[in-house]
Amino acid sequence: MIRLNLVLLLAVLASAFYLVHTQYESRRLYTALDRAQAQGKRLDVEHEQLVVQRRAQATSARVQQLASRQLQMRPVSPGITQYVSERASGGQPAQPATGAEARP
Repeated sequence: MIRLNLVLLLAVLASAFYLVHTQYESRRLYTALDRAQAQGKRLDVEHEQLVVQRRAQATSARVQQLASRQLQMRPVSPGITQYVSERASGGQPAQPATGAEARP
C-alpha cells in the first residue's frame, strides 16, 4: 500500500511539474507572438511611409527640378534640335530637316 501511495505521489508531482512547464511555455510563446505582431504593425506603418515618400520623390515637378539643377538639362526647343536622317544616295549626308545647326 505504501508503494502504491509513493507511485501515485510521484505521478501527481510529475504531472504538476509538467503542467507548470507547459503553462510557462504557453506564456512565453504568447509573448513572442504579441511582439511579432507589434513588429509587423510597425513594419506596415513604415512601409506605407516609404511608399508615400517614393511617390513624392517621383513627381514630375521634382524630376524636372533635379534635371535642370543637378544634371543641367534644359527644355527642348526647335532652335537647338538636330534631326538625324538616313544618308542620301552617293554617301553624302542628307540635309537637316529644319536647317538649324546644333549647339553644344
